[in-house]
Amino acid sequence: MPRRRTAALAATTLLTVGLAGCSTDAAPTTWSPAAEPSATATPTPGIPRGRAPEQTFAVGVRQLPLNRDGDRPLPVTLWYPARGEAGGTAERSAPVAGGRFPVVLFSHGLGARPADYAALLTRWAAAGFVVAAPTFPNTSRAAQVNPLDVLNQPADVSYVLTEVLGLDERAGDPLRGRLAVDRVAATGHSAGGVTTIGLFTLARDERLDAGVVLAGTALGVGSTFAGTAAPQLFVHGELDEVVDYASGRAAYDRVPWPKAMLSLPRGDHGRALLSDDASLRVVSDTTVEFLRWSLYGDEAARGRLPADAARGGLATLDDRL
Repeated sequence: MPRRRTAALAATTLLTVGLAGCSTDAAPTTWSPAAEPSATATPTPGIPRGRAPEQTFAVGVRQLPLNRDGDRPLPVTLWYPARGEAGGTAERSAPVAGGRFPVVLFSHGLGARPADYAALLTRWAAAGFVVAAPTFPNTSRAAQVNPLDVLNQPADVSYVLTEVLGLDERAGDPLRGRLAVDRVAATGHSAGGVTTIGLFTLARDERLDAGVVLAGTALGVGSTFAGTAAPQLFVHGELDEVVDYASGRAAYDRVPWPKAMLSLPRGDHGRALLSDDASLRVVSDTTVEFLRWSLYGDEAARGRLPADAARGGLATLDDRL
């Protein structure tokens, strides 16, 4: 907490401008190397070989009421693979499918809520992942948005992760025995992308095995990636009017681990994540294959990434995985 409070003072102007609707032409330079933890990454991540489920699951959805420290309410929406016929909308309290599923944390953007991203997140759940998406207390649609509170959100996500993984051993919980607790990714859009980067930099959570950053930047959370190597996938529209493409690219360039960046030449700040169109198909297919590879260890999924990214000529992939 003290480190983040100090960071808040240094990053006030950058966060307010960079995330409240204005873009910046310069790469983030708020943090000096001396203020950041040194990177101790290994050259390659330890991804166990395996195979992701080939089937498409039905999707169940439930709510998990959480509160960190008694004054940070963090209601969590859980989408998960369910029994039944695949397709259609997520079914509340549907029975969980058999097997153990990796966990994917998702952080929403400023003034948003998890349900806004249901088109993308239900596709992840249908592919065999338990998706946990908290609603943050001071940056969601229901709140009086405070951009600076993004600096507190990496700790929120780590708390949510602890609580969600605990369901695997909680007597009577539908997810008991259904979570692959050693295979976890953090993902997020916009301010949620900042939150996600923070989980691999200043607030490194070593339980995380991979990250997906959607239209994000390292503003306020540092750009020195630390700890055990964790593959990263960045997704960014080149016409992003809120977090400019150069800022996202600068953060991506600092990642010392296996990484890839999906760039959408005609993409804006998030329409491809919120609407059911061809761009969403490219983003969802590429992110699914990345998660199948990084969490299930599915090499066939890794091999499909370039083709998924190239479909329809809507995106390009800088592949350094």
